[in-house]
Amino acid sequence: KKRLKKPLIQGGMGIGVSLSGLAGAVAKEGGVGTISAAQIGFLQPEFEQNPVLANLKAMEEELQKARKIAPDGILGFNIMVAMNHYETYVRKAVETGADFIVSAGLPLELPAMVSDTDIAIAPIVSGARATALILKYWEKKYHRYPDFIVIEGPEAGGHLGFSRKQLEEKMDYDMEISEILKLVRVYEKKAERKIPVAVGGGICDKARAEHEFMLGADLIQVASRFITTKECDADSAYKDAYLKARKEDIVLVSSPVGMPGRAIRNSFLEHVEKGEVQRPQKCFGCLKHCNPAEIPYCITEALIHAVKGDTENGLLFCGAQGFLANQIETVQDVMEDLLGGL
Repeated sequence: KKRLKKPLIQGGMGIGVSLSGLAGAVAKEGGVGTISAAQIGFLQPEFEQNPVLANLKAMEEELQKARKIAPDGILGFNIMVAMNHYETYVRKAVETGADFIVSAGLPLELPAMVSDTDIAIAPIVSGARATALILKYWEKKYHRYPDFIVIEGPEAGGHLGFSRKQLEEKMDYDMEISEILKLVRVYEKKAERKIPVAVGGGICDKARAEHEFMLGADLIQVASRFITTKECDADSAYKDAYLKARKEDIVLVSSPVGMPGRAIRNSFLEHVEKGEVQRPQKCFGCLKHCNPAEIPYCITEALIHAVKGDTENGLLFCGAQGFLANQIETVQDVMEDLLGGL
């Protein structure tokens, strides 16, 4: 097993925001680099015709490129359970030699898909109930425990594992983190090994990082802070939108996926808020429970527009503290700022 040098996981950001450039740079600095598998093949020529094939090809290419940047680094994929062909992507991650898979959305059957391999697997959870369910199920059905766990809090960017009501009420999330950690301690005894826990969502500076470590986190997960780095894979116009964003520009949005998300307000979101429907030009079959005839907009289309630089007509997912970015930094700067000395 590779040794982790810095207690930081870079959160996966799709579509195309955390590819080999960002993940490789984080891994090279001693953190954990995460490539988002969500519609990762959007730049491949066959994406329109055959998105799955394009995605599988891109997974391999991006991991290889990241390995060139960080030959000894820890690199893996974020694969959402909600994606169509979930198992195909999981098997591809194993085949490409990724070090780990993190997975949001109750990855109950994930152990079966990676049995007989030594890839590390970790659920992304937002609450103690979901954590208990996964731990119990994995133990009972597969005699398996997570290699690590990622807790994603209410200040994260992108899709959130909370109801809109919970998000608007400003919950006391430290309590929830403590509950999850207590649960994990019980299962560590059963597993007879440590199960490291990463905490993410709104971690933007050293004080915030230290707060999570004080609660008992082994690692922090950071995403938005890495968007405004030289190494981030998004278009420079995309990064500029984050530099320009003010606190009041960061809003909760309804996603076609049926859960709330957090993003930067732009003309695209203003149209969505007015209830204007933007039917997809083409369905890429990305999500299991998405009916193109019923959705207000296509999330794949919206995220691709944004990452390619059309920031007014795309969806700019962003963490609650994303407005704090005011300059383009390097990945090394960010890690030093968050962890200085750790």
